Amino acid sequence: MEFKHKPVLLEECIENLNIKPEGIYVDGTLGGAGHSSKIIEKLSDNGLLIGIDRDTEALSAASKKLIDYKNIIYVHGNHDDIKKILKENKITAVDGILLDLGVSSYQLDERNRGFSYMGDAELDMRMDQTQQLTAKTVVNTYKLEQITQILYEYGEEKFAKNIAKNICEYRKTKEIETTSELVSIIDKSLPAFAKKDGHPAKRTFQAIRIEVNNEIRPLTNTVKDCIECLKPGGRLCVITFHSLEDRAVKNAYIEAEGKCTCPSDLPYCVCGKKQLGKIINKKPIVATKEEQEENSRAKSAKLRVFERI
Repeated sequence: MEFKHKPVLLEECIENLNIKPEGIYVDGTLGGAGHSSKIIEKLSDNGLLIGIDRDTEALSAASKKLIDYKNIIYVHGNHDDIKKILKENKITAVDGILLDLGVSSYQLDERNRGFSYMGDAELDMRMDQTQQLTAKTVVNTYKLEQITQILYEYGEEKFAKNIAKNICEYRKTKEIETTSELVSIIDKSLPAFAKKDGHPAKRTFQAIRIEVNNEIRPLTNTVKDCIECLKPGGRLCVITFHSLEDRAVKNAYIEAEGKCTCPSDLPYCVCGKKQLGKIINKKPIVATKEEQEENSRAKSAKLRVFERI
């Protein structure tokens, strides 16, 4: 299957990165190189693009798309390790970083990856297929309390406890192996009125995917690390697709901007706040009405931008 992924908020990202022709830029979620193809177009031969992705299929597709460019380094890795990756490539600081979080259109459409609740596939959901933890492991080995917490926290699923209970009951007699099995369990766990707001399995699949790929826990530190890797004037652009991601990015930006956390009744600051830069857009940038109509994934997308000082 061809790696197709329509980049969200493309023009807005390119504009806010303030690309310098001889600069060094990082696409921490390379995917099919939708954003990167536009970034590298603006670079001279002296500029450099570093493309990072956990998915080897994404890296392969991106390298084919960008085959005419020599000033790019491909990294099979995780943007959470950006400091380590830059150090390994003898780079001390960069001019811009882009993170397009969440699952790609290709990963959703490629049914055998197990990300989608449509169709039938083995429960996998790994962005990095070299890692051990899969969705099948989560639903078949995690305790009731763990599954409940994951569904409630990462999926904001109101019926988390009931779904988790039915998952644990089902697996007593048979291992849950496929996406269709899990969808069936979820469907039977929800009351009729709860099925009117989109697909009943949407929130549960999101929650399990986040757990499998550890998408939320490191995010705040990842954002801080990215900011610290920027040169003065360099920018970090992060696209999020749900409230948990957006909240983590927003809070990391506020902290990096140097917000004082001292009680208001103190006469002077004692918290030792350190200002790393400034938030460019207090409110997130969202897709235009036209883009949302053309690309449904853009409807929930939010872009937040931070500039290093």
